[in-house]
This record gives sequence, C-alpha cells and structure tokens, in this order.
Amino acid sequence: MSEIIRIYEDKPSEAAIKKVVEVLLNGGLVIYPTDTVYGLGCDITNSRALEKIAKIKGIKLEKANFSFVCSDLSNLSDYVKQIDTSTFKILKRALPGPYTFILPGNNDLPKEFRKKKTVGIRIPDNNIAREIVKLLGNPIVSTSIHDEDEVIEYSTDPELIFEKWQNKVDLVIDGGYGDNVASTIIDLTGYEPEVVREGKGSLDIL
Repeated sequence: MSEIIRIYEDKPSEAAIKKVVEVLLNGGLVIYPTDTVYGLGCDITNSRALEKIAKIKGIKLEKANFSFVCSDLSNLSDYVKQIDTSTFKILKRALPGPYTFILPGNNDLPKEFRKKKTVGIRIPDNNIAREIVKLLGNPIVSTSIHDEDEVIEYSTDPELIFEKWQNKVDLVIDGGYGDNVASTIIDLTGYEPEVVREGKGSLDIL
C-alpha cells in the first residue's frame, strides 16, 4: 500500500528520512522533491527496482538515460572516470544545483549500466534528496516524473502526484510544491562543455 509523507526541506526529520531509506533498501520506488521537478527514484544497487522504473518509463533498462543522484562530489569516483581540473571546477561551481552533468562512466558502474559510456550525475540543492542519499550510502537512480497532460509537462502538487502514482510507487514525499522546469543538462565528455538541454540552471557556470 503506497503512502505519502510530509518532510520539511529546511529541517528534514531523521525518522522520516530513515523510513524513506528503508523503502529504498527493500527495493521500493520513491517519488521525492529536488531543486527542480519531482523525481522517481530507487536504490542504484537494486536490480529489481531498476527494472520496475524502466518498465514504468516504457524503456529497456540498458537503454535508459537515468540520472545518478549523489549527496556530494565524493561519490563521483565510484562511477565516473578520472576527470580533469577544468571539469572539476565546473562541477564545484554548479553543485549542489539544478544541473545534470554527463560524465564518462567507469568500470564500476552497476552491471545494468556497464554498456553505457557515460552517466548523468545530479547533486540537487535540496536537503531532503541529499539526506536520503547520504543515509542510503549510495546514489539513487532517478528520472523526472512527466505529466501526460501536454500543457503541464511536470506535476508540481505532491497530493496530485500521489493520486496519480500511488498504484505504481511505494512512497511519495510531500516536500512542498515542486518546480515545473527541469534541470539543465550539460555534457562534459567532449573538449568543450555542450548544453544538451537548457533548464533551470544558469549557463554562467561554464
């Protein structure tokens, strides 16, 4: 039975964060707030949960472009090849923030993603998301929750999100109204940074 829990971003309750992490550790799917739109996430180490998200999105898992949500830059070396100083400076300037950075993946990626040459890394400027990842001990694999309504691309009201998703996910976090503009996606795998999608994050960081 799915449920919705309220967590306050300025002071996330330890007990509530613990509850979310338990759901993730048990292979559950969670909808959670970020500094942009609400995301659908699961534990990166849980194959069954990864399959469930891919199925919801209607794509094959190995072809999916999911983001890895980290709590800070210290997780990077777990999944990303060594990066040069200029790339690291961009990451330091921009994160935490409303960006997804495409970086070269290394050989330690979970087996489901080994065929991929790159990974999308996200460190949202949102205490709820970062506290969950911190307590979980590894990244969450995440994707934005789109709305079927062509006019509204993303749902922003947690109550409405719950109504719509309660049969597909185990937990919805009500962290207040979400944004309706997604993250800016920047590819840092080439010689020059390439903007793949302009979203909420300013390009002044480049």
